Amino acid sequence: MNLQTERLVLKEINERHTEDILKIRSNATINQFLTRKPPTTNYDALQFILTIRERTKNGQTVYFGISYKDQPGLIGTLCFWNFSEDRKTAETGYELLPEYHRKGIMSEVLDVVLPYGFDDLQLNEILAITHTLNEPSKALLLKHHFALKENKKEEGFPEHLVFSLEKRQAHF
Repeated sequence: MNLQTERLVLKEINERHTEDILKIRSNATINQFLTRKPPTTNYDALQFILTIRERTKNGQTVYFGISYKDQPGLIGTLCFWNFSEDRKTAETGYELLPEYHRKGIMSEVLDVVLPYGFDDLQLNEILAITHTLNEPSKALLLKHHFALKENKKEEGFPEHLVFSLEKRQAHF
């Protein structure tokens, strides 16, 4: 399943993207607001890709690699995961290599991925969780009409903010 924008293609990741996934998921700037163990080797990145493939096959996640149309390498990723039991709510997560920040890329991605989530995946609500200090992510979510859920917290992560976009509030 591929999605496209004017400049970008969102595509399934595979073994050919091992080095790209290693570069993205081990990047210190990206990881400063995340609590995950970054991969340190190509083997770690390949294991992640194989895990994502399995979770995609099982319907646990929808995962896109982001690249420019004229380049094979990935510059970022976006996923839907943590689906509710009735599959009407899912969380989205995204990451983009720092050299591609502030170029409108993730905004362009959300312009096609949010309608996909509501229309194709039949979601009623998309959640996004970001660190309190991650100002670019907060601004991106607000630009795309996500609302801060002030009364909702991610258990065990008091420094995280929960944002929500409901289908009826989406503006496409």
